[in-house]
This record gives sequence, structure tokens and C-alpha cells, in this order.
Amino acid sequence: MNLLIRPGEIVPFDRGNGVVTLPYVGRWNSETNRITTGQTVFAPGTGLPLHSHNVEESVLILEGDAVAEIDGERFDLVAGDATWVPAGVPHRFLNRGTTPMRIYWVYGGRDVTRTMTETGETVEHLSENDRGGLSAR
Repeated sequence: MNLLIRPGEIVPFDRGNGVVTLPYVGRWNSETNRITTGQTVFAPGTGLPLHSHNVEESVLILEGDAVAEIDGERFDLVAGDATWVPAGVPHRFLNRGTTPMRIYWVYGGRDVTRTMTETGETVEHLSENDRGGLSAR
């Protein structure tokens, strides 16, 4: 089965506080995928809490100015910069700019979880419990 993904036809997943995800490829629309992909838009001054996944993740900054916090180190990123984070490594992305920041993400698997570093709680990726957008300022 082939998929054609058009962002305007995707139901957004509101993570809260100005962080919105557009799920592209995953268990929700493919029975054979080996990766999970999508796009997340961060309003100025927002981000996600520190977390890790059970699979590796690569993120490409599509637009805006980002901070990537990966395993205790902080990196300033701009459009065109990309990251790769191994499974189990704490990380997060924050919008450090004054305009929206957009990222494209790819997970190396179809059964993706997110474990919150602060609480140790593990949730299924993009489930009702996987919200947690926050103000980064």
C-alpha cells in the first residue's frame, strides 16, 4: 500500500500550549510501516518536556529557530539543521524564536512510546496521554 500525505488533509493532534502535531505515517494509516513520521509546529516560546523514546529519532528543522536539548547538552538549530537521537536518550525541542518553528520527525519503528524524564511515565506516542506542550520561557 502506498500513501500520499497532504498536510491540509490531516487532523492535527493538539499537544497543548501552542504545540500541534501532524501525524504522517504510522500504525494509524499503515499496516506495514517500519517508521513513524510527522511534523510538529511550535508557537514562539513553546516546547515539549524532556523525554525519551523506545526507538531512535531523527528531527529536521523545517522553519524557525530551535533549541535541541539532547542528553544534557543544548544546541541552537536553524532551518536545515538535523539531529539523530538514539533510543533511551533524554531530549526535547524548544522554539527560541519569535515565529513558529516547524520540525519533521522520523522514528525508527512503528510502536513508539514516550517516557517523561521527570516522572518516568511511559505513554504511547500520540495517545491522549501524550500531550504536554509547555511554555519554554
